[in-house]
Parts: sequence; structure tokens; C-alpha cells
Amino acid sequence: MTLTTVPLFLPCTTFSPPHRRHVLLAGLSLLVSTPALAARTATEASASPIWPQAAAVPGGIARLDLGPAATRPIAHWGELPLLVLGDTTRWTALVGIALSTTPGPAHIAVQGEGDNQRQVGFTVAAKQYPVQKLKVAPGKVDLSAADEARFARERAHMTTVMATFTEPLPHPGQLRMAAPVAGRRSSSFGLRRVFNGQARSPHSGMDIAAAAGTPVLAPLPGRVIDIGDYFFGGNTVFMDHGGGLLSMVGHLSAIHAKVGDVVTVGDRVGSVGATGRATGPHLHWGVVLNRKMVDPALFLAS
Repeated sequence: MTLTTVPLFLPCTTFSPPHRRHVLLAGLSLLVSTPALAARTATEASASPIWPQAAAVPGGIARLDLGPAATRPIAHWGELPLLVLGDTTRWTALVGIALSTTPGPAHIAVQGEGDNQRQVGFTVAAKQYPVQKLKVAPGKVDLSAADEARFARERAHMTTVMATFTEPLPHPGQLRMAAPVAGRRSSSFGLRRVFNGQARSPHSGMDIAAAAGTPVLAPLPGRVIDIGDYFFGGNTVFMDHGGGLLSMVGHLSAIHAKVGDVVTVGDRVGSVGATGRATGPHLHWGVVLNRKMVDPALFLAS
């Protein structure tokens, strides 16, 4: 099983539109008929997040039940620390699965109270993502030596950024994200492009078509941990949402945040643009979980 990081950006192309709706939780106390059940439901509502969709496939998320424990268990997949959420009655690990992962059996290591360690197994199922074949001028496929060197430096920096792991929020409440900008999905996660017969790395985010200057908003509460002007992504903002869950937005025409800013849902962090290697104004939106790029669509309310 390989665990590698794929490039963060590809040029935008038309693909398929998203279908989203908002999920609301309200009136839980009206749905229970006994005090004991009401108390249990209230506890679960306050402690359990609204999870992203589970899809144990390359580029997806495995959601693993760790059972009860007096304190939050510590979980790893190989050397990678995992996001663990819940309360003493039930803890859950969220595992981001790299696009390059070979389907088959896998397991995580869970450290409980004291020196108690165990393994929790799961299976990574196969998934076929679309392939798009394009004919373009040769000069638009291969990078110059200078551009290759720049990209290598930026990739090393972004790998460090993606390794950020801070304390998970104690009661996140909502792990479903609002799209950073409204618009048509112009390229989906996992799309692999073949230029003049040469296969390129699959698309590691979601492209959303929108007019230049459209506000780009924070999809979850968090903290801005990196901004920069990158070769492929142009003006880019990374946000840390705790526990190895990050989001990033790229190709911005302007950045309206600085490193260290604390953001809430809907705070403006940038404006839609076409900076970097882009064919027109759009937003590249990526989500990182335990250092792996995963499908942002899994975090949208469905």
C-alpha cells in the first residue's frame, strides 16, 4: 500500500455540476418521549459531529468506530496521526485515504488507556475516476527547468504545511462544509488528464466556476496557516480546522487573510481569480485529512 501526496492543482475544465442541500438539526427535544432518552439524545447531539460522507476508497474517507473510552484514543495509520472525535460513550476515527492507495485490507493502530494498543481493520474498495484525453501544444505540457525547480521547492513547502496537526476541536458539532463559493463544478476530484498521450496526476481538488472577484469564504471554523503565490495554484490560502483536517483555496485574484487569522464559517479569505496555471476564473478547493488530499464533495451537505 502506497501513501503518497499528489499535486494540488490542475487546469480547469468542464465536468459535472454538484447537487447540494443544507442539513439542519433542530428540535431534538421534541422527538423523544422519556427523560432518559431525552438526556441521552441531548448528550449525543452535543458531542457527535455531523460527519462527512464515509467512502473507504482511494481519495475517500474511512469512518471507524473505536468504541467507548474514558479519554480520547490516539490513532495512527502507519506514521500518520488521525482525527478522532466523539465522547466517552463512543469515539470515531476519520481516515483520509490517498488517491494512490492500493485497494485491499488495511488497519489503523489505536492507543487506548495505559499501554493498551490494538488494531482496527477496514477495507479500501476500488474506485474508477474519469479520464480526459486532450491534445495541446507541446509547450503547454512540459515545464521548463526553472519552473520544475520552482515547483519542487513549493511542493516541499506544501508537504510541510499539509503535515499540520493541532488539537481537534472538543465539540466540532459540524464537519460538513459549506462550499467556499457558489457555482458550477467545472472539474471534479480524481479526474485524470492525459495530454498528448502523457498521463498526469489526478485532480486532487474540486474546481468551481465563478466570476472573477467573487468572495471566497471559509468552509469551517479554523485558523489560516499558510498563504502564498504558487506556480500551479497561484494565490492560495490554507486553513487548519484541527486534528489534521485542512482546507485550501487557490487561483485567487486577491487574498483577504493573513497567517494566524482565526476564521469562522463564511468569513472572506479571498476572491475568485485565475492566478497560477489556470485557463479562466474559477476556484480550486482542496481538503486534506491526515496529510492526504480527499474528495471535498464528501464534506458537502447532500
